[in-house]
Amino acid sequence: MKLSVSIIALFAATANASSVPSLTPDNYDAITAGKTVFIKFFAPWCGHCKSMAPDFEKLSAEWEGHAEGLIAEVDCTEDGRPLCEANGVKGFPSLKYGDASSLEDYQGGRDYESMAAFVKENLKPMCSPSNIDICDDEKKAEIEKFMAMSESDLSEAISTYEEKLATAETNFETEVKQLQETYQKLTEDKDAAVAEVKASGLGLLKSVQAAKAKDVKSEL
Repeated sequence: MKLSVSIIALFAATANASSVPSLTPDNYDAITAGKTVFIKFFAPWCGHCKSMAPDFEKLSAEWEGHAEGLIAEVDCTEDGRPLCEANGVKGFPSLKYGDASSLEDYQGGRDYESMAAFVKENLKPMCSPSNIDICDDEKKAEIEKFMAMSESDLSEAISTYEEKLATAETNFETEVKQLQETYQKLTEDKDAAVAEVKASGLGLLKSVQAAKAKDVKSEL
């Protein structure tokens, strides 16, 4: 009995479908509500994304139905594109975590063990407007102050903090570049000094010393 092309295609699509919850602008708020999240932003053509897919699917399955944490993904080539743009995704895969309204970059390993250890430690309820009951008095007061701000004031405050982050990153990159240039210069100076010493007769001195030692041995 021959299977029709359409049935074969259906089986193939089912086999290739990811079991990881897929987030889009339409379902993002509903699916992430009240949860601390770990999200993979990816593109289907990305080789690294394909390589880590089995481990990420395993991790997501383990957290399925969890009351406090969510493992999900966003396809940056399809309906999820606006989410990728809003979260500053520039490369694939990009992993981010934390409060769904204020994600942070994940810097750890992409293997199952590394990710599993990370989410076990970090996918816990976080103080936020949607989890106000777990905030201490200081954070509650801070949230209350921010909630009273206008949209323009909030945007301005966020821009100020983001500028500080950008400045810190720029300063770091500048210092690293200077250190690299210093290292390169020191390496070149060292190599030149070593070459000069060797050219000045060190090799001959050692060969003469070895020859004399041989002569002494032959005389004994």
